Amino acid sequence: MSAEPTRWLSAGELESWLPVGGLLLRLPAALDAQMQRDSGLSHFEYLVLANLSEAPRRTRRMSELAALANGSLSRLSHVVKRLEGRGWVERTTCPQDGRYTNAVLTEAGWAKVRQSAPGHVAAVRALVLDALSDDDLARLGDMARRIMSRIAADDPGQVAGPGGRA
Repeated sequence: MSAEPTRWLSAGELESWLPVGGLLLRLPAALDAQMQRDSGLSHFEYLVLANLSEAPRRTRRMSELAALANGSLSRLSHVVKRLEGRGWVERTTCPQDGRYTNAVLTEAGWAKVRQSAPGHVAAVRALVLDALSDDDLARLGDMARRIMSRIAADDPGQVAGPGGRA
């Protein structure tokens, strides 16, 4: 069985792809640096806390939280353990199904989210939103959803949703 020939990028595709590749590396690093500097959190830790803050009763199943924060359950477990140590999250058995574990945002965790959110939102605005028109932003959101759908189709463990909040 012969492999199909490689479909090399055209000059136009390469011209568009290279900045996207740079964005994929530099934007997460910039958001992480802002979080570390202003709040002492990694961007992933913030996403975990923020996703819990938006959940009913500030509680989510660990598996759901991992998908929303775009992380593996293993990575989430390590992060939640750190957040528990800081008093911001507690783990409890899911009352509807004891096979699952819930993560619950504590009052101290809620205070940390409220303290951290303004700086994060300012960074998202300065780095992304203010550089785009409303139409650009709508197109970017659409493009991101289509790409996330393809990623989810290739990896059944992924969720094709928004992947967290700003």
